[in-house]
Amino acid sequence: MADQKQRVTVIGGGLAGTECAYQLARRGVPVVLREMKPHKRSPAHKSDTLAELVCSNSLRSDNPESAIGLLHAELRALGSLVLGAADANRVPAGDALAVERERFSAAITESLLRQPGVELVAGEVERLPEDGPVVIATGPLTSDALTRELERHVGTKLYFYDSIAPILSADSIDMNVAFRQSRYGKGGGDDYLNLPMTKDEYYRFIAEVKAGQKVVPHAFEEPKYFEGCLPIEVMAERGDDTLAYGPMKPVGLRDPRTGVEPYAVVQLRMEDVGGTSWNMVGFQTRLTWGEQKRIFTNFIPGLQQAEFLRMGQIHRNTFIDSPRLLSKDLSLKSEPRLYFAGQVSGVEGYVESAACGYLVALALHAKLTGAAWLPPPATTAMGALLRHVTGEAHPPDYPHQPSNIIFGIFPPITGRMKKAEKRAAYSARAKQDLAAWLPHAGVPTVGAPEHVDQRSA
Repeated sequence: MADQKQRVTVIGGGLAGTECAYQLARRGVPVVLREMKPHKRSPAHKSDTLAELVCSNSLRSDNPESAIGLLHAELRALGSLVLGAADANRVPAGDALAVERERFSAAITESLLRQPGVELVAGEVERLPEDGPVVIATGPLTSDALTRELERHVGTKLYFYDSIAPILSADSIDMNVAFRQSRYGKGGGDDYLNLPMTKDEYYRFIAEVKAGQKVVPHAFEEPKYFEGCLPIEVMAERGDDTLAYGPMKPVGLRDPRTGVEPYAVVQLRMEDVGGTSWNMVGFQTRLTWGEQKRIFTNFIPGLQQAEFLRMGQIHRNTFIDSPRLLSKDLSLKSEPRLYFAGQVSGVEGYVESAACGYLVALALHAKLTGAAWLPPPATTAMGALLRHVTGEAHPPDYPHQPSNIIFGIFPPITGRMKKAEKRAAYSARAKQDLAAWLPHAGVPTVGAPEHVDQRSA
């Protein structure tokens, strides 16, 4: 049991902060969770709940032989707050782990506030506490005031641009044009809506996207985008066929009314259990809101009467130069009482952020109890994320950039084999090494996460 007087302050109520606070409290460490909502919100956030998502499919593939699916499995084995809430509030999405966003966040908020030892304090943090352990889990949209405060400790901040896709009202989509089908019949076989395009329709759409008015960044900000979440207009500028081989690719889809594969498709993914809203898959954008409505309704078949529940938008993400600033336990080298968790440390994605928060909880609990912290093996998904943040996955002069969990940051498996075989080999190695390490993680045998299934609440 940790010293009850050694209370930890966790700043940020996103997925990293809530996971970290919960895992510390489960291990007997009292936590004050500081969250600026509802008094202030970032540009991407709308609700007052903790662990807010901007997209139902933010947790991505649940295939255990994908890197992200492997991370899901590891977090489940560790009793993760976030994965438990996701499993309790998932919606159909093929082999993806998609959730009903509001119910997911409500479940995490309720579970966390029921946990003994957690105190939630609302309001913006402008200055770091002067003593005691502090976990900075403020995410990619850290407030300006706290950013200035952090710069006293970490120096110049790094950034890149991220964007989110529009959401449509279901009853405004022309179902005479759309057809329900998953690629190659995955999942339930009909988890997605597809808006087919002919060749002429596709190239007219591309021309409009390229010519459309975009949101212009401030003069002092150089646009830098995360490769895994490029705006559609950036992809279009790389070549007219880029989108047709990317988010608009028709492979694995066949229009049941014609029996042929469309030239291109716009896929829509269910945002809520009732299917009342649908996300435009891969359509993150920096087009102005007026241009989005004009182009999408006039040049995408089936959206002529579309009602936009949320427009696509863009925002700046902030992260620190972790490999040069953080120790192997994710504490700041120059001030070891400060820890960094989640996207501000340079992991990309909600699940990755939760995993990072879990890692900080393990490391900090070990320090507070005087125990040796044994990090997860680098061959596991959890260990690979730690390897990326601390710089071990890259050469010494490699510029730190945010990354999702990918097999490219795992220690390589040598030998010639097919792609599917190599994925299976990474997964098998990780599962074996996680099983050997799991007893060292100190997962409590009592007080397991109690996740409210908000679908029946």
